[in-house]
Amino acid sequence: MQKTRSFHRRKMVVIFLGCALLLLLLIGRLAQLMIADSEHYATLAKDLHERERSIKAARGRILDRNGTVLADNRTVCTVSVIHSQIEEPERVITVLAKELSLSEETVRKRVEKVSSIERIRQNVDKEIGDRIRSYNLAGVKVDEDYRRYYPFGSMASKVLGFTGGDNQGIIGLEVEYEEELSGTPGRILTLTDARGVELPDTGESREEPVAGSDLVTSLDYNIQKYAEQAAYQVMEQKQADSVSILIMNPQNGEIYAMTNVPEFDLNDPYTLLPEYLPETAEGAAGTDGENALAAGQVVSAAADGQGVSAENAGAQSVSAAAEGQVASAADAAGLSGEALQDALNRMWRNGCINDTYEPGSTFKIITASAGLEAGVVSLNDGFSCPGFKIVEDRRIRCHKVGGHGAETFVQGIQNSCNPVFIEVGLRLGVDRYFAYFDQFGLNQKTGIDLPGEAATIMHKKENVGEVELATISFGQSFQITPVQLAATVSSIINGGIRVTPHLGVRVQDRDGTLLGVFQHEDGRRILSEETSKTMRYLLEQVVDGGSGKNAYIEGYRIGGKTATSETLPRSANKYISSFIGFAPADDPQVLGLCIINNPQGVYYGGTIAAPVIRGMFENILPYLGIERA
Repeated sequence: MQKTRSFHRRKMVVIFLGCALLLLLLIGRLAQLMIADSEHYATLAKDLHERERSIKAARGRILDRNGTVLADNRTVCTVSVIHSQIEEPERVITVLAKELSLSEETVRKRVEKVSSIERIRQNVDKEIGDRIRSYNLAGVKVDEDYRRYYPFGSMASKVLGFTGGDNQGIIGLEVEYEEELSGTPGRILTLTDARGVELPDTGESREEPVAGSDLVTSLDYNIQKYAEQAAYQVMEQKQADSVSILIMNPQNGEIYAMTNVPEFDLNDPYTLLPEYLPETAEGAAGTDGENALAAGQVVSAAADGQGVSAENAGAQSVSAAAEGQVASAADAAGLSGEALQDALNRMWRNGCINDTYEPGSTFKIITASAGLEAGVVSLNDGFSCPGFKIVEDRRIRCHKVGGHGAETFVQGIQNSCNPVFIEVGLRLGVDRYFAYFDQFGLNQKTGIDLPGEAATIMHKKENVGEVELATISFGQSFQITPVQLAATVSSIINGGIRVTPHLGVRVQDRDGTLLGVFQHEDGRRILSEETSKTMRYLLEQVVDGGSGKNAYIEGYRIGGKTATSETLPRSANKYISSFIGFAPADDPQVLGLCIINNPQGVYYGGTIAAPVIRGMFENILPYLGIERA
């Protein structure tokens, strides 16, 4: 009996100790939750009862070199609904469909969707947003944010680029300098109960957004305007497919203007220009289809014999950039989404950097520089041009069928005589010519601060014989970008220092406080100062009395070179007319390149492209403070 009583006592003690231990564990866990982990669980509870709406940051502006605003922001609204808070769903559907110009079916799907917050429409004009706010509809939220706005519409459209609905850059400078321009979004936080309904009288807490930095570029509004007016004028006169003009400082690589007309409206970038609609797309493609190799014909041929990859064609795809806008635009244009995206990509392409072309006689500047630097030719060397030159089994003709007769090297470059430059190329030989091609930087991209730069398309050295070398020497059978030609010629005439063409100069606060200056690689010597000086003299002779005489301006020393090249396939009889010029010839401060794609009628570069640069320089030189001699 006593043993039984003792056993029960021990049993009770064990149970008591077990309960006490369990109680201590519970007290310890409670202390951990309430003290040690209190902050963590308070945060979880707060998150559970907080609803977050983002606030877009004001995107940094893009300015020209003089402070003119080229890209800015406008206040717009985002209209959203919170399903759990809607009290009059039919009224909400009716009002939003009417004010936002949407179908009731579209609005109904979003209003009736069970979610914490459903966006109905972004980028709503502030006036409309204020009007919706005035209805005081429960569950409807109207938040203000920003939409990109371009004060000058289509100006420099393919350089500046534009942003999508998420306010992120899609092409051009907008995407290249996304990190500097984008800023940091803010938040609006509201408290809700367990059902997700906002608690009354709790107010909202805000985390203010941080605006992006302003980007100051080397573009000059006035020079850009001159360039676009000149490009549109010659495009209309010559019924050309497209015209590109590039104006830059050859001393430091700063780009003052870059236009590729036709330009598109930056404030409406998803509306196709007539030139890019299906019935005219073939003609509008210009260098994109035939000279830039984007259609694949020449890329395939190059890959067969020259080992060129399709990447070198410089095609830039933005197919994933803004699917909603593309779909809407497809409906408006009557195209499938894929067909429309292809047309938009063609319209958005920057021909100065995304497309390659055969430079023709402007490339004789490179051949002449290499020949002089290597010592295989001098100014007084004599040549004979009967109108052609036999190379191996090929008869390669000069543009002057009757020939130029006896001429010096100076006269050869004045006359843009093919046989003279074939002879210089052959004197250099394949190995030495390709060495100078590398030395001048032509086998690398320029490094311009714009996306999608195409690379040079050139024969593999082992596939180059005398015939190929002869055609390369006067600018045919290979392709480069316009910006590569401009950068290389700049480097040849500025004393022999390679420059990096660029647009970004610095970033600053909206009040002008400097935040940083961009560094662009340059300073590599590619040519001796003596050869550079000789090239300036030779190119001045081209304008003074040679093929570039239509670029002459009284009182100014102008240097330059003309070109007329035939596009592929040669049987199409389509041409590219171009002229590259600089001034003053003895101390170049500005360089201009004009390329006219498929002009009708007279197509010689000296006749139609040189006058374009002359007209540009007549405006630009006084504007830059360069006086007549």
